[in-house]
Amino acid sequence: MLTLNLRRLERDGLLTRTVHPTVPPKVEYGLTPMARELYSYLTGLVEWAERHRGAIVQARAAYDSTAAEPRTGQP
Repeated sequence: MLTLNLRRLERDGLLTRTVHPTVPPKVEYGLTPMARELYSYLTGLVEWAERHRGAIVQARAAYDSTAAEPRTGQP
């Protein structure tokens, strides 16, 4: 399963794969510039989620407390 995922990431242009002709064979993977750019966006998203975790929990609790009540005039 890991090999399949690595190959897919390589196919998508996110990883480079280098095979060294040794016994046993050695394979190294590295991030492409596109993957490094994606990583920077994903870390930003994670930081945003961590900063707003409390507000999200509060919003869910508020929504859930009123979700059982009938909503009139709303789709």
